[in-house]
Amino acid sequence: MSSNGVEEPTEESRTSGETHQENPSRQKMHRYDSLDVESSKVAGHGHHGSKVETWPMILHLAFQSIGIVYGDIGTSPLYVYASTFTDGIKHEDDILGVLSLIFYTLTLLPLVKYVLIVLRANDNGDGGTFALYSLICRYAKVGLIPSQQAEDQEVSNFRLELPNNRLRRASRLKSMLEKSQFAKLFLLFATMLGTSMVIGDGILTPCISVLSAVGGIKEATSKMTEDRIVWISVAILVGLFAVQRFGTEKVGYSFAPIICLWFAFIGCIGVYNFIKFDPSVARAVNPKYIVDYFSRNQKQAWVSLGGVVLAATGTEALFADVGHFTVRSIQISMCTATYPALILAYTGQASFLRKHKDEVADTFFKSIPGPVYWPMFVVAVMAAIIASQAMISGTFSIIQQSLSLGCFPRVKIVHTSSKYEGQVYIPEINYFLMLACVLVTLGFRTTAKIGNAYGIAVVFVMTLTSAFLVLIMIMIWKTHILLVIAYVVFIGGVELLYLSSVLYKFDQGGYLPLAFAAVMVIIMYVWHSVYRRKYYYELNNKISPKKLKEIMANTNICRMQGLAFFYSELVQGIPPIFKHYVANVPALHSVLVFVSVKSLHISKVPPEERFLFRRVDPTKLHVFRCVVRYGYKDARNEQEPFETILVARLKEFIREELSLIGDEEVEGEREGKREEEIEREVDLLEKAWEAGVVHLMGESEVVASKGSSLGKRVLLNYAYNILRRNLRQSEEVFDIPHKRLLKVGMTYEL
Repeated sequence: MSSNGVEEPTEESRTSGETHQENPSRQKMHRYDSLDVESSKVAGHGHHGSKVETWPMILHLAFQSIGIVYGDIGTSPLYVYASTFTDGIKHEDDILGVLSLIFYTLTLLPLVKYVLIVLRANDNGDGGTFALYSLICRYAKVGLIPSQQAEDQEVSNFRLELPNNRLRRASRLKSMLEKSQFAKLFLLFATMLGTSMVIGDGILTPCISVLSAVGGIKEATSKMTEDRIVWISVAILVGLFAVQRFGTEKVGYSFAPIICLWFAFIGCIGVYNFIKFDPSVARAVNPKYIVDYFSRNQKQAWVSLGGVVLAATGTEALFADVGHFTVRSIQISMCTATYPALILAYTGQASFLRKHKDEVADTFFKSIPGPVYWPMFVVAVMAAIIASQAMISGTFSIIQQSLSLGCFPRVKIVHTSSKYEGQVYIPEINYFLMLACVLVTLGFRTTAKIGNAYGIAVVFVMTLTSAFLVLIMIMIWKTHILLVIAYVVFIGGVELLYLSSVLYKFDQGGYLPLAFAAVMVIIMYVWHSVYRRKYYYELNNKISPKKLKEIMANTNICRMQGLAFFYSELVQGIPPIFKHYVANVPALHSVLVFVSVKSLHISKVPPEERFLFRRVDPTKLHVFRCVVRYGYKDARNEQEPFETILVARLKEFIREELSLIGDEEVEGEREGKREEEIEREVDLLEKAWEAGVVHLMGESEVVASKGSSLGKRVLLNYAYNILRRNLRQSEEVFDIPHKRLLKVGMTYEL
């Protein structure tokens, strides 16, 4: 489903969630129940779906992306030199060494790694840590919930390449991951850690950017004390989070011109300073100055890398936000606007510092020519506000992905644009980020302390992304082993060097992102662990077809006119809570549909492929099973009522199922009888729908079984239940009318 409602299926796609090819589809329906088998047991692969892009749309999104994606990395010149030379400049050529480090860091990490390599690892247009994890889960069976189906591979966006003789290395790695429970858990843990670090970036970026910009007013007046700067920054941050509810599209339109103006300012001032003070800094292109810098300063040079790496902050937002735009649009805006402006800005500041070594603590504002100081200050403050937008948008995107894959507690997802997919706003997370930003700003008060914390969050996410990318290179892209080794040595080695440097400042504020990440990982682990345990409990206690027939044949059970949807997360059968319901309410509607909601490891499922139906035999029971498949970026709360779309798809399934039975054998009279049977079934469904619809939703209480360990009791009885009671309920996710909702309670002893 899309926000535009139901698409009319064509004759080729009218399969109610199944991709039929000739008559084998009919045979598949009778050979096995694919809702009960694993996808690994059935061969087949689908086709890769891609976005249709036009140049006007690409250029339009490239302009919009400047305001959303590059605010963070674009405002790094505010504080990089100050964070690098914390003890002042000891030698004049140290400036050349640091400029050379900045030049090669910007070239190697944001440009080569992210723009040219990592963006290729998008998941049907979406990026971020969970997009990489989903790609790996699709190509290797490393997901911890056994809900795979053969039909998942037929979804057009799924794309699964079968290995051939040339791909032994990829096959060996795939087999190793699938067989190792530790590897599966480690991949999930790494994904959760990366997600938590990105959320940490979403907190620290606004703090350091706004504080740096507002602090520039000290150059104009001595009356501006540190306390005033901090409180002005807090007021700006609160205002920034207040406008998030208007959505990325409206925010992007207003922000893009300002960031374009910012890049023009810092680029032109950089050229001016370069020409006026010392054009010889162009020599920094020679990496020899990096070697000389380390030879002179040794340990202090290594420690200073924690400041240099801040020049690359925001690159993870570039990848996480790709779902808001397109790969091509981000590549264009990075190569034509962001990268050139940053190189000019850092070069100009280096030229200024060659003549004013004592001004390093306030390099940015001291290097601004007098006549343009106030215009530049205003633009700097506005750009710093916008810098926060990149990580806030990225945080919303990555939380939406983790939520869809059962790794984050339920929160409200608001799709803010009907024109562009992937642009979302999450109220609860927005308020949480605002509160955290205010507390960090009031607690740390200076950019130096926040910079220590910021560096760890940035480099940690970069390193995790590289680790996932190596798996994707070997297993999915089948990259030549020498290229993989080159990536690990050059890019991976540089990132590990930076990581070792930022960890050195752990006790100077670096503990903050790690402590925050630990809390977030615990929350995500608790939710996913219990989610997984509940699924296995339902799978092990599901109602067999024989037992269902016995229940339905019970003369004490009354069948009344109407349509009932029974929701559960179990894909491979009918959940045990149904038996509990019948035991307490011995009445069933004339048509019963068991609806299982499932997230696939792809970003989006085409609307016409969303529903997968099966009829529960015998036909006279009028009982169906339905799997509703979503990608982790799909909207689940849509303009058209969920039940309307589901009933329309169910009618299509009934017509197709009955028309497939003996479609080559029926002639004349028998064909007429078949048409009558189809109309009778559809008419029965319509009458049931008109008589009334009720939504039955399982509300399972989770408790630890007797004799459980202390850790298990804490996990189930306290941690999970606290999260569940304080967050959104299932019916809010599907916008189910409360007047037609009936919750069925049951206690699961796990």
